[in-house]
Amino acid sequence: MKAVRVHELGGPEVLRYEEIPAPQPNTNQALVKIEAAGVNYLDIYYRSGFHWGGHHQRPLPHVPGAEGAGTIVAVGAEVNDVKVGDRVAYGISNGYGSYAEYFALPAWHLMQVPAAIDFQKAAAVMLQGMTAHYLTHSTFPITPHDTVLIHAAAGGTGLLLIQLAKMRGAKVTS
Repeated sequence: MKAVRVHELGGPEVLRYEEIPAPQPNTNQALVKIEAAGVNYLDIYYRSGFHWGGHHQRPLPHVPGAEGAGTIVAVGAEVNDVKVGDRVAYGISNGYGSYAEYFALPAWHLMQVPAAIDFQKAAAVMLQGMTAHYLTHSTFPITPHDTVLIHAAAGGTGLLLIQLAKMRGAKVTS
């Protein structure tokens, strides 16, 4: 399969388009044929070395890509929540895997993508969307009685926070 890989840390010039073996899913993974990969700040941080070391370190070479969308083409023996043919998207904070034709990842990372949403939109919104959803539904479950101040509302997460807070009925100031 074709993939973009990083062999050394640096700017975009270190990205290489190469032929590598296709992954095979293990028992709890799904194999996704990637239709779209998001370019997230994490991808740039990992590639440049800004987020390097400790639990952020990746073996080199590696395939970058923290978010993506596509169609499941195979599942491991213990996978029950998704099936071959499902349209899915994911965002993973470990920051690698999407810049390839296929990606095997734990099935619990996958979200169903309705047919009305194209793969490009699904891939582009995953990490920022999950962050905004977590903040408005779990960290502080927003209600119609709340007034919400959103700093940095011009960024991706901020724009989604505004929309989700309004959907939950809050008065929003940004």
